[in-house]
Amino acid sequence: MTTTKVPSTTEARPVARRRRRGAQAKPSWILTIGLLAAVAYFLLPLWWLVVASTKSNADLFSSFGLWFADEVNIGDNLRDVFTRQGGIYLTWARNTILYAGTAAIGAAALATAAGYAFAKLRFRGSNALFAFVLGAIMIPLTALAIPTYLLFAKVGLTDTPWAVILPSLVSPFGVYLMRVYAESAVPDTLLEAARVDGAGEFRIFVQIVLRLLAPGFITVLLFALVATWNNYFLPLIMLNSPEWYPLTVGLAQWQATSQAGAGSQALFSMVITGSLVSIIPLVVAFLFLQRYWQSGLTTGGVKQ
Repeated sequence: MTTTKVPSTTEARPVARRRRRGAQAKPSWILTIGLLAAVAYFLLPLWWLVVASTKSNADLFSSFGLWFADEVNIGDNLRDVFTRQGGIYLTWARNTILYAGTAAIGAAALATAAGYAFAKLRFRGSNALFAFVLGAIMIPLTALAIPTYLLFAKVGLTDTPWAVILPSLVSPFGVYLMRVYAESAVPDTLLEAARVDGAGEFRIFVQIVLRLLAPGFITVLLFALVATWNNYFLPLIMLNSPEWYPLTVGLAQWQATSQAGAGSQALFSMVITGSLVSIIPLVVAFLFLQRYWQSGLTTGGVKQ
């Protein structure tokens, strides 16, 4: 009679481990290739921007796009950017920092307060009001640009910084994000203990809730900062004076000059260099603020 040898437990474990390793090998390669493709998709345009900013107008069209030309003109391009039209680029940069910084802080503060109220405070009509906020997320901002312009023109605020800052303070997505975050980050027991100790709602929000919601606050702030910094259509229709332009509209005006008919100036290298300089503050902001995302959700947490 033939007997079949049954592998022991110690012999079966390496076999099962090799099978799992072989089954995971193929998906691992697929994920690696997908990640490399995503990295190339996001970094290639940035690499092209860096390379193109070192070229002259002639080299932009005569050399390989993803590598440097024989002659490096980054110094001349930077000088042209900061000296053209009496250094108006610095004025545009100042305006952009003003618009984006004010709008980001204001939008994050309003979204944090509203999100906390929807998540932890009970008041009549809260569900209907939150549904209205969710509906506002679905409306494209371009659809609201003309009504917003007519409203601001009625009150005489067009061609002023308020025409860009005030609409940017409203962030329905930020309110939704902060409500979801506050529901899990702010314990009800902590709020009840603070109320028992006699703290008012405003004091609870400022001294306790804001610390717990700091990572979410920074997230909304960065979203609003990038959205306002890169906003083009709203400043385009709201502002008429070049001294109030942000970088997006100002660089677009230089680009339009480059693409005009006969007799126009070739400003392509200067526009590209100005675009590269314009993203540096955003990179610095992300590098500086990303550490706040990693902070604990219970900063200033529960007293033991």
